[in-house]
Amino acid sequence: MKSWKLAAAVTLPIALSPLVVTAHIGAINPGFANTNQEITFTVGHGCEGSDTQSVRLTLPAGVSSVRPLTSDFGHATVETDVAGAPVAVTWTKRDEDVQASDVYYYRLTVRMRVPNAPFTTVYFPARQTCRTADGGSLFTDWIATTPQNPDAGMTDEPAPALKVLPARRPGWNRYTIPADMPDLSVYFGDALIVWRGSAAYSSNPNTAAVIPTTSGVTALTSLSANDEVWVKY
Repeated sequence: MKSWKLAAAVTLPIALSPLVVTAHIGAINPGFANTNQEITFTVGHGCEGSDTQSVRLTLPAGVSSVRPLTSDFGHATVETDVAGAPVAVTWTKRDEDVQASDVYYYRLTVRMRVPNAPFTTVYFPARQTCRTADGGSLFTDWIATTPQNPDAGMTDEPAPALKVLPARRPGWNRYTIPADMPDLSVYFGDALIVWRGSAAYSSNPNTAAVIPTTSGVTALTSLSANDEVWVKY
């Protein structure tokens, strides 16, 4: 560390912030590269006032060891390709459990091995099927992987997105950044401090306030592809 002030500041704990997406189908857990963990998806609402009857999640490349959890929502099934690799998970509610209107918030969980792709975002395109009061079906496809612009005719709903964080151990970790990173808070929001050379970044306001007042240290605001950083958790 460059001074006792900065060394003291980085000892302050920072809670791991879940990557929460509300009001639609989204992932609430951060993913850790190449680790087995439970990833939970939320279903914030149904379709035009009708209750959700089924949700089908398409699995991105690199996801393996898939074991869905059957929940109160309904039974889960796994689809595989010709090679036996998992490609989708579907939860289906029993007919008698479908509500007369859109009143519930659901959580659907899959235990999986997260792709070995740190500092990336992986998407789980989803189809939501709802049953109407007259027994018909409504569908919503959550498939967009880029920002949408209705004025340009881009109206797809956003696909569930999972930020993949690097695997880490307590203390110092060294990483090479695979692509330009203009916003460090996306992947380092839970880090105590990030160093590249003599430049430092922290999302902790106390540590961030000390960085520019420390002799020989500048504020780190972005990273470029192939930058090497030291990160303390």
